[in-house]
Amino acid sequence: MIKSRLLQKLRSGDFVRVPVIGRVTDPWLAELLGRLGFDVIWLDMEHRPLSYDVIDPISLACRSTGIDLMVRILKTGYSSPMRVLEFGANGIMVPHCRSVEEARQWVEWTRFPPLGKRGFDGAGADADYMLVNPLDYMKHANHETFLALQIEDREAVDSVEEIAAVEGVDLLFVGPADLTISYGVAMQFDHPIVQQAIDRIASSVAKTGKWWGIPTGTPEDAQMALNKGARMVTCAVDHVLLVHGFQNAQREFSQVKIEENSQIRRSKE
Repeated sequence: MIKSRLLQKLRSGDFVRVPVIGRVTDPWLAELLGRLGFDVIWLDMEHRPLSYDVIDPISLACRSTGIDLMVRILKTGYSSPMRVLEFGANGIMVPHCRSVEEARQWVEWTRFPPLGKRGFDGAGADADYMLVNPLDYMKHANHETFLALQIEDREAVDSVEEIAAVEGVDLLFVGPADLTISYGVAMQFDHPIVQQAIDRIASSVAKTGKWWGIPTGTPEDAQMALNKGARMVTCAVDHVLLVHGFQNAQREFSQVKIEENSQIRRSKE
């Protein structure tokens, strides 16, 4: 069984850098990101048309380089987190956790007793395909897999102190875009009410000794988040890189013109 790089770094007081994938899910990319030295891949099933069969090969590629795999799951009930973990993810991210009751439910589904009521199989990638002692496996799973809950709704902020205090929740992750929409100030990320909500999340997590994270688009954004206490920051998103890359290519190559003298040469031929 493997240990979580994310948990190792956070427990030592460090922070983690996260690339997000969902458009390019070939295993070579996961291996490349591990070789480049990133800490954890965020695989997005919430907003991308992905099925569970992509997790196995990506988790194998992650394990080959020591990078963690975190899957933002589909909120379809008990089987959603359980299958993701058995297929080899080191942790899960739950979108739109809106209450302490919901937080407790996710703990129940993702943790073995005494923390939760996760069902036992023991034949998945997370259990070394049945090569380890079942009791050791359950203990290891509770200690080396992580649960991240997204705080991206006004009602979640209203009860964030209780959510952060739930045993078995490791990390809260801010969803800024949805948070601005929930507060009625869509895409106004610097609006005081949004910044106050983020500060409240940070304060709540600090009181529990846990961690929080937020999407960051630039190194400057990441540094500001770390200065506020964040310990998980995003570094790149495959969809964004593809769009910007092709936009730049189109912009640069639009400057290429047929020179007048080359037209003359063609006419003479």
